[in-house]
Amino acid sequence: MFRHPRLQEVRDRLTAAHAVVVLTGAGISADSGVPTFRGADGLWRNFRAEDLATPEAFERDPRLVWEWYNWRRELIATKQPNEAHYALVQLEARTRNFHLITQNVDGLHRLAGSQHLHELHGNIWKVRCTSCGLVTENRDVPLSLRPHCRACSALLRPHVVWFGESLDQQTLAESVRAVESCEVMMVVGTSGLVYPAAMLMPSAQAAGAFVIEINLAPTPHSSAADLSIQGRAKEVIPLLI
Repeated sequence: MFRHPRLQEVRDRLTAAHAVVVLTGAGISADSGVPTFRGADGLWRNFRAEDLATPEAFERDPRLVWEWYNWRRELIATKQPNEAHYALVQLEARTRNFHLITQNVDGLHRLAGSQHLHELHGNIWKVRCTSCGLVTENRDVPLSLRPHCRACSALLRPHVVWFGESLDQQTLAESVRAVESCEVMMVVGTSGLVYPAAMLMPSAQAAGAFVIEINLAPTPHSSAADLSIQGRAKEVIPLLI
């Protein structure tokens, strides 16, 4: 069993806190077997994620981009939330003011039952019309390689934030407000290097929150956290809740 000398301190802080924010990244999904889709385990037909997850790639060859997303969807469809996902649902149920901010697009938090959820980078199980902007859920596996909008027949695209695109401003604003008013923030399974998510931890600390980092290895933010715990999310988080 995982052990750490300050686990009880974290439990006490989470129990006493009225406002808690959790920021999650690829590490929590990796414990469910979801590949990062960046780096060696995300290589597909000699393409990198950075080659395909762009507006330019979609404009140039939407069929190719949808082939890649179908491959991703087929992989993710075989995965289930893990103990960390479910522990965060329990934490939400007992916390008066709880917000879960995720950089992941796999939908596992939603599948586990999280309600107050801010998906910074979108959701791979949603599609958006390139013309009228209508967003709908679609869990077809596989999906048509040229899916079209039911409302206006224009081409659909994945409802995710691609390289070079801005985050949804409402989602980002809600996340910032939550961070600036929380008493405890947990940063789970993320290196904290991707902006604007990278600014959330410093913002919480500036507002007086106690920040706990949980990651497999130290990150550039570890020394700035009030407490940094090295371990797997699915092993550590259930012990804290």
